[in-house]
Amino acid sequence: MRRRDFVKGIVGSVAACPLAALAQQGEHMRRIGVLMNIGADDPNAPVLVGAFSQGLAEAGWIIGRNARIGYRWYQSAEAARAYAAELLALTPEIILASGTPGVTAVKQLTRTVPIVFTGLADPVGTGIVDSLARPGGNLTGFMIFDFTFAGKYLDLLKQIAPHVTRVAVFRDDTNPAGLAQFGVIQAMATSVGLQVTPVTARSSEEIASAVEAFAHSPNGGAIMTGGVMNTGHRDLILKLIARYKLPAIYQDRVSVANGGLIFYGPDLADQFRRAAGYVDRILKGEKPGDLPVQAPTKYELVINLKTAKALGLTVPQSLLAGADEVIE
Repeated sequence: MRRRDFVKGIVGSVAACPLAALAQQGEHMRRIGVLMNIGADDPNAPVLVGAFSQGLAEAGWIIGRNARIGYRWYQSAEAARAYAAELLALTPEIILASGTPGVTAVKQLTRTVPIVFTGLADPVGTGIVDSLARPGGNLTGFMIFDFTFAGKYLDLLKQIAPHVTRVAVFRDDTNPAGLAQFGVIQAMATSVGLQVTPVTARSSEEIASAVEAFAHSPNGGAIMTGGVMNTGHRDLILKLIARYKLPAIYQDRVSVANGGLIFYGPDLADQFRRAAGYVDRILKGEKPGDLPVQAPTKYELVINLKTAKALGLTVPQSLLAGADEVIE
């Protein structure tokens, strides 16, 4: 069996696995709930689920033998709240939650069930934890980057498309982290000679209308910030950016594999693997509030050279030399 098929099988089984029946598996079967900030059919899902399962296995937790995982998937803040309540009603011993809306939803519902998080931009600034060194309470985890990281996108955009003077920033206004990222980009844009225009990801019609209006003027580019609303509209955003030939920076690797220009960000699979280590330590008795929040250790730069050529851009050799992957 190919690894891809194996991982897809994991996604299919864990998405449907009810936690309520886990007590029947014996006293050594540990119950883990997972709240994911993507859809179960998202191309990233098999990779992240596979990485988490691999990390658990390396720590001795074998799904179906001494651990069971119930997954829930959300693509809006409303769904995050609903699925957080649903997971907690099934009495997991620990929850892994990704994305600010999901982590916030779980935190609001429990002060006792340990929570390990991934994918948070600034857990202190958003009030999720008290400090990075000693988060306190029932939460700890892995931040995706701090807000100042958002300024890196401006630098990359100017390197690969120096003619750009205007930037459409796709933001999820239901996500405090997404709004904060936009604020950083807006604050730093003037220093690099860029004018920023927000595009709020609410509905397909609003996004299409906003991009069309933005594209009427020349020298435009785009940045896609994080958030479940942006992820939910990924295909539409890609099509619009391609239609209007906008050089763009993305926060997810899938977008660049499907025709986007540049992805730069942390290795999310690595975060889920490392999160499994924290789950292991907490199940064995450590307190989440005593485990420090960790920053990413791996960042990736992916450049779609085919897209660059289609846009008439010459990618600097310094960028190509530093890329983890070049798609030709």
